[in-house]
Amino acid sequence: MSERTKDAAEPPPHDGRSDPATEAFVAHRNLLFTVAYEMLGSAADAEDVLQETWLRWAGVDLDIVQDQRAYLVRITTRQSLSRLRVLDRRKESYVGPWLPEPLLTTPDVAEDIELADSVSMAMLLVLETLAPTERAVFVLREVFDLAYNEIAEAVDKTPAAVRQIAHRARAHVAARRPRGIVSSDQTRDALEAFQRAVETGDLQRLLEILAPDVVALNDGGGIKQALPRPIVGADRVARLFALYWNTIGATATLQPTQVNGYPALIVRLDGELDSVMAVRIDAGLISGIYSVRNPQKLSHMEHETLLHR
Repeated sequence: MSERTKDAAEPPPHDGRSDPATEAFVAHRNLLFTVAYEMLGSAADAEDVLQETWLRWAGVDLDIVQDQRAYLVRITTRQSLSRLRVLDRRKESYVGPWLPEPLLTTPDVAEDIELADSVSMAMLLVLETLAPTERAVFVLREVFDLAYNEIAEAVDKTPAAVRQIAHRARAHVAARRPRGIVSSDQTRDALEAFQRAVETGDLQRLLEILAPDVVALNDGGGIKQALPRPIVGADRVARLFALYWNTIGATATLQPTQVNGYPALIVRLDGELDSVMAVRIDAGLISGIYSVRNPQKLSHMEHETLLHR
């Protein structure tokens, strides 16, 4: 794995001379990527949104822009909303469960607890249940603390309407998100216990660390073999992983890493990256296991991605 740290998107092409538009875009690039990624759950699509944002930003008369950050966020939000419609059509024909694209993140993301929580795999799956405009409003208000009037301009609604949407989205998320923000230490402890139980074939220990209603999702995208549907229940999930490791254990390793701001596991087969496994923790127990095998979603596990808010 490369140790190189990569910015969220490459700087826009230019002739080497500094200009205000390029400087502003580069200064806010990681923020814009984070906005787009939280709205889309796809790093590849977020990067496309950034390129579209740059093309539009390059044609703006900067003399009329009072707040460059807000203006850039507005463009990014509108492009993300357009891209969400494309993603929704793509998901309709997706083979098996769809999971967000995992990112290998830098230590500073974990240090920002609210940012880490907002980009965690568990939270991104909760955000998937929101309507597009609700998702945009929730992300811009709750994560990036934009004023209602700024959000209104980004989503083409009145400030009063945005307040109502924000209230509805908060209630929706609160009913579905993990109960309370889980610390990295709690996640790491649960993952270490899970890893030991899987590697030793300790079925009883697996049952002890899984929530009774735990859900296991496996995203192969029709490219790699994966579970075609969610597996629910501690007994079924524990037996699944015991069988899985019994099948691949001779050639497999579990490697702790940092994904989307939280501890996670990389599964390697014969030394090659096979999948990324993230978890959701509720009341100290693992209530969700999210395994991404689709190779098209693993490119951002080769380098660290900088996120910012």
